[in-house]
Amino acid sequence: MHAAFRRLLRRAPILTALGLVLVASWGLVAWMTLDMAHPLVRLTMPLDAAWSAATAAAVLVMWAGMMFAMMLPSAAPMILAFDTVERGDAGDGRATPRTLAFAGAYLLVWTGYSALAAGAQWGFQASGMLTPMIVSRSDWLTGGLLVLAGLYQWTPLKQACLRHCRTPLGFLMAEWRDGVRGAFAMGLRHGLYCAGCCWALMLLLFVAGVMNPVWIVFLTFLVALEKWPVLPGWLARAFGAVLVCAGAAILL
Repeated sequence: MHAAFRRLLRRAPILTALGLVLVASWGLVAWMTLDMAHPLVRLTMPLDAAWSAATAAAVLVMWAGMMFAMMLPSAAPMILAFDTVERGDAGDGRATPRTLAFAGAYLLVWTGYSALAAGAQWGFQASGMLTPMIVSRSDWLTGGLLVLAGLYQWTPLKQACLRHCRTPLGFLMAEWRDGVRGAFAMGLRHGLYCAGCCWALMLLLFVAGVMNPVWIVFLTFLVALEKWPVLPGWLARAFGAVLVCAGAAILL
């Protein structure tokens, strides 16, 4: 019991940092979905494709907040594993610069994805495929995204990325690098594996609504579930088959 408590104390700094980011991210998501009449939230839901700089910035913050909230729960085991290996048995109770670099690089990857998602939102709205509430109004878009996400679940790239995400210690042993720059590079690499695993599923936010809290929570749970090591590998492929069937039914 005493040893377990000491291990918890050594993890307290990174647990606190992750907790603060998660609380802030989910707080932002909850505020946006519950107070859509607020002027700042309205900026994320433009009525046309003539975006101002403020609109583009608001949309980017919205997507980044959602990605942090949705992806950090499933990334926490990898970040904690890195911190444990980095700290060893002689932690001094402070978050190490290498752990912060690793986690920061991971979030940087999803910030980049958020910029791409914001661009996709602009494109879909410019073509009239999204409502101002950021919900698909096109059967072609809805069905196409469902089929795309479903087929991607079966690809070798998806399965390879998923294997890396499900085995934190295996990833760390294969990718370990020294120094803060090395930790940053490792975080980028893990972030890219994670994005490679989940990018298509995140596009499904356009299907049921980017501002739909139930859909956001469902996708977060799904991403965390398929990365759980004890679950069978065919789970992701089975869900992919369901998505393809649903998308095909809409298209047909």
